[in-house]
Amino acid sequence: MRSGAVSLARDLRRHETAAEQALWSRLRNRQIDGWKFKRQVPFGRFVLDFYCSDARLAVEVDGDTHGTAADISNDSDRTKFLEEQGVKVLRFWNTDVRDNIEGVLEMIYLALGQQPAPSPALRARLSPRGEASQQRGAR
Repeated sequence: MRSGAVSLARDLRRHETAAEQALWSRLRNRQIDGWKFKRQVPFGRFVLDFYCSDARLAVEVDGDTHGTAADISNDSDRTKFLEEQGVKVLRFWNTDVRDNIEGVLEMIYLALGQQPAPSPALRARLSPRGEASQQRGAR
């Protein structure tokens, strides 16, 4: 089963939606205060669109295929499973990403607790007076 999830994740990375591409361009390379996101991450029997393991945060980008009653029920079951595993789930529609990517990024930033990532490289960049923290709040 594990190899099936990995294979599916690889396929999803190769065929991502325009909304997923747009969001990934803003999440990759630790662009949100040093938090590392991965895309199309196998997690249990699911593949998460974007996942930050340090924050235990999943970000899902849903399109038209998530609009039926059955799809909504499946997404609800998926979210429940992830939350039982200690993962917080944020869901956005493709149109949210396309029309308001800054708002989507703000919601992700807030879900991360507005804190810098717990990485040694980031901590080394912070000055003893906390100037980097003040600059971050000024955005």
